[in-house]
Amino acid sequence: MPRRHDPERRQRIIDAAIRVVGRQGIAGLSHRTVAAEADVPLGSTTYHFATLDELLVAALRQANEGFAEVVAGHPALADPDADLADELARVLGEWLGGDRTGVELEYELYLAALRRPALRPVAGEWAEGVGALLAERTDPVTARALVAVLDGICLQVLLTDSVYDEGYAREVLARVLG
Repeated sequence: MPRRHDPERRQRIIDAAIRVVGRQGIAGLSHRTVAAEADVPLGSTTYHFATLDELLVAALRQANEGFAEVVAGHPALADPDADLADELARVLGEWLGGDRTGVELEYELYLAALRRPALRPVAGEWAEGVGALLAERTDPVTARALVAVLDGICLQVLLTDSVYDEGYAREVLARVLG
């Protein structure tokens, strides 16, 4: 029996898109693959997201929430007496220490903005959001530098498939902080 009222359908489509990209990469994403993954009619995906870029924007926005939740879960980052470099290195370790599938997915969506201009504002939101959080503990320029270092360390770990070195991250972050 078809579902007549399905208020969760849009969210299921976004979740399905994230799973498809996680398994097949962005190249494997289509309205058809997402519809099959979400177990919805093909027309539902195009109803909620006229283009794949619209769907990718929604997926990236949701994926961005992952790191924001990790940062928000560490109140010591807002504590002026806490060692910011130490806390950031710990947060990054927590982010990279678990299942890397989510982290890889987030970066794949983030880097897709290079070729898909519609994603750029959402990719920028992530950097601005984290930067704003860090600017509460330091100045805006240093906060942006910290975001760049965090991004760089994440990409190095992901691209080299290496183990995250919290001591190295702490030292680099401390140097940026002066």
